[in-house]
Formats: sequence, structure tokens, C-alpha cells
Amino acid sequence: MRRPLIAFAAGLLFGGGLLLSDMVDPAKVLGFLNIAGHWDPSLAFVMAGGVLVAAAGFAYGRRRGRPLTGGSFPVLRRSGITLRLAGGAAIFGIGWGVAGLCPGPAITALALDPLALWPFVIAMFAGIWIVRLLDAARQSQPPTLSMPAVQNRR
Repeated sequence: MRRPLIAFAAGLLFGGGLLLSDMVDPAKVLGFLNIAGHWDPSLAFVMAGGVLVAAAGFAYGRRRGRPLTGGSFPVLRRSGITLRLAGGAAIFGIGWGVAGLCPGPAITALALDPLALWPFVIAMFAGIWIVRLLDAARQSQPPTLSMPAVQNRR
């Protein structure tokens, strides 16, 4: 029961931070991305604050040696920059620049204006579903000749 409560509290804290910083307002995000026009640097301070909080959390976790909820930390493989990573980052960045939203703020903003946000959220989940279908199809097919970086997707 402890793990879901910690996850719920973390989600509330994250959503509250998004609301407080106004990151759920696409105009605010687009103002930050508009470096050639009327640039709004306030989002940089929000990001810096997030980096500081995350750094403190990672340092605490490293010192503690195990997660608060038990178990162990996952071992992450370093696989370099792959076509999948670069493509995903490009799609994410383009979507963020066009819509002024990314997944966290979009889901948080659903509580404020659900009718305006449903098209974005539906498209986001459709994209996730399509990628999962493509991954499943790729894994069930025999190996083909392709770039080594593309084969090491996970």
C-alpha cells in the first residue's frame, strides 16, 4: 500500500508544480520556445528548480542505497544515441513546439479545460498505442539487415 501512496503523492506534487508554474498554459510554453520574439524565460527557472529537486532526490537515493518503497534501483543500459531515441525526441519536440503541451501538463490541464485538451490527449495515447504495435510487430519478425543502433532499441 505504501508504493501507490508515494506514487500518488509524487503525482500530486508534480501536477501542483505544473499548475503553480503555469506550464499547463500552452501560451506560456510557446512564449519560452519563442526565442526570436517575445521570449519568456520563466520556464527556464521552473526547469532549473526541477533539476535541483531531482539532483537532491538522486543523491539521497544513492546514499540510501535502495528505493523508499523497497526493492532495488533498475540497472539502465547505456546504448548511445539510436535512431529511435533521436526520432522520438524530434517528434516530442515538434509536438511540444506546435501544441505548447507535453504529456504531463496536458494530463494535468485536463482538469481545467477537458474539452480543449481531449484531442491532444487522444492523439498522444494513439501515438503510444501505434509505437507499441510497431514494437510488437518488429519483435515477432525475424531479424533483418539494418543499422546496428536501430536494432538495440531497449
